[in-house]
Amino acid sequence: MSIKLSVSSMIFFVLLLSGCSLIDSSDETKKEISQQESTEDRDFNYIKVRPELLKRLEIGQPYLVDLADRIQVPSRVQVDEERTAQIGSYVTGRIIDMFVILGDYVKPGQRLARITSPDLTQSQLAYLRALSRVTVTQKAYDRAQHLLAADVIPLAEVERRKSELEIAQAEYSAAMDQLRLFGMGEGEIKELNKKGKILPWIDIKSTREGYVIARNIIIGQVIQPADPLFQVADLSYVWVVGDVPEQVARDVELGQHVEIIVPAISNNPFDGVIIFVSDIVNRLTRTVMTRVMVENPDRKLKPDMMANMHITDPQHKTLVVPEAAVVRELDQDYVFIALSDDYFQRVPVELGPEVSNLRPVLKGISQGHQIVTEGAFHLDSERKLAELE
Repeated sequence: MSIKLSVSSMIFFVLLLSGCSLIDSSDETKKEISQQESTEDRDFNYIKVRPELLKRLEIGQPYLVDLADRIQVPSRVQVDEERTAQIGSYVTGRIIDMFVILGDYVKPGQRLARITSPDLTQSQLAYLRALSRVTVTQKAYDRAQHLLAADVIPLAEVERRKSELEIAQAEYSAAMDQLRLFGMGEGEIKELNKKGKILPWIDIKSTREGYVIARNIIIGQVIQPADPLFQVADLSYVWVVGDVPEQVARDVELGQHVEIIVPAISNNPFDGVIIFVSDIVNRLTRTVMTRVMVENPDRKLKPDMMANMHITDPQHKTLVVPEAAVVRELDQDYVFIALSDDYFQRVPVELGPEVSNLRPVLKGISQGHQIVTEGAFHLDSERKLAELE
């Protein structure tokens, strides 16, 4: 009897332990579910929207449009080298006067500065000597011809004097060329012929029309022919030069119109035309130098300004979303997908640069998704408030 009772007690005890184990297991399962629900509740990419906010949202889908990709290239404004002149002196000398300052508008032949030069003085002296020798030998030759006609001198004497005249004329021509090389104009040479007086100075003159954009001299400075003294440029047109990545250089063509944005002026674009695309790739930067001609009638574009060159590709079908559908946080773009009438999920997307208030979709959503197309900013603000609570 006692043995049966003992067995019954053991069975009861085992059943009691099993029941406790089942109760503990059930409690742990409930706890895990509760923790999972709590984790979902803390995912602030999901948001349930109040009815009053729903009225401010518009729902739509990404859609395809004919869109041209736009390549943005950091660039810089430069003078048009074909409309620019570096002006210097043809002779070594010393600056004794200046007639223009930076920003002055000058015309071809206008005086810029005045110099004195020992070399110029010597060249004028050589010219006057050559001129005198031509005069003397010309008279000697003319007299010899008259004497030959009177049978006073032989023909050989006439030929000798003719040879002397030709040598004198060659020396005179060389002396005149030397004066021209030193920068003397025809009027100044005629004045030298007329008065026979050596000019103590010579003017440095502009060789083209434009604005003085550089002046590298002061009065009293000694200059050499290799020194750049002035730079004169016509700024009615300028170049914008940029380095296009080699991956997209195939889309750049001569004659193609591009937009030029200069942040220092405004966001209003300037129209430009590509006039040069380099035939080689820079081995260090892996870019292709591209030059654009831009009209600059008001001279708003200044040399060395920073700019952005926007080169537009041919149009093709592209999936896009409105700019208003995009919110940005920590350098990441997001859109809101509608999961139900009042429940939304914020998802990361990869988008291209904005074109006409549209953003090309590269990754993250497809054409069939329902997204918030208007009011995404308000929805994101609501999400951030919930995150702070």
